[in-house]
Amino acid sequence: MSADEVSDGLLLRAVDVLHSGGVVAHATEGVWGLACDPFDAAAVDRVLEIKGRDADKGLIVAAGRVGAFATELECLDDEKAGRIRASWPGAVTWVVPNRRFPQWITGGRDTVAIRVPGHEQARALADGFGGAIVSTSANRSGVEPARTAAAVADALGEVVDFILPGETGASGGPSRIVDALSGRTLR
Repeated sequence: MSADEVSDGLLLRAVDVLHSGGVVAHATEGVWGLACDPFDAAAVDRVLEIKGRDADKGLIVAAGRVGAFATELECLDDEKAGRIRASWPGAVTWVVPNRRFPQWITGGRDTVAIRVPGHEQARALADGFGGAIVSTSANRSGVEPARTAAAVADALGEVVDFILPGETGASGGPSRIVDALSGRTLR
C-alpha cells in the first residue's frame, strides 16, 4: 500500500468519524484543530466540553473551497466579497452576516466566523465531509494550542474520536479574524 493510499484511507476514516457525530483533531496552518459537524448540536457540545469553552463565544467554521460559503458571501457587496475571496485559501477568518448556521455555532450572534484554510489537508477534510466543519484550536481554554500530533494525543487523546496524522503549516499561530463589514481586525 502506498503512502498516498494510507493517507487517503486515514482521511476517509476522519470523514466517517465526522459523519457519525465524532470529533477529529487535525493539523491546520499554524496549530492543531478540532473539527466536527457544525449542524450536529451534540458534536458541537462535545467540542465545547473538550475545550472548556463557553458556547456564547461562538466557533469558526471552515470549508475546503470558497463556493461552500456562497450563501454567506452573496449578502455582501462585491468589494467585501472580493476581498474575502482574494484572502482564501489562507489563515484569515472573516466574520460575516449569518444566513444558515445554528446559534450553537454563532454564540447567539447574527454573524458567523468563516474561513477556507491555507492547509491542504484541512481543506481536504472539509471537502471530504461535504461542507463546512467546525474549526477551533485543539486545546483546553486558557492553554496554548497544540502544535504537534503528540501534543494533541497527550492533552486530548482520550476525549477526541480520531487524530488525523498530519503536519501544521508555516503559520505561527491561529488564523487572523477580521470583521468583513467594518474591516476591523478582531484577532
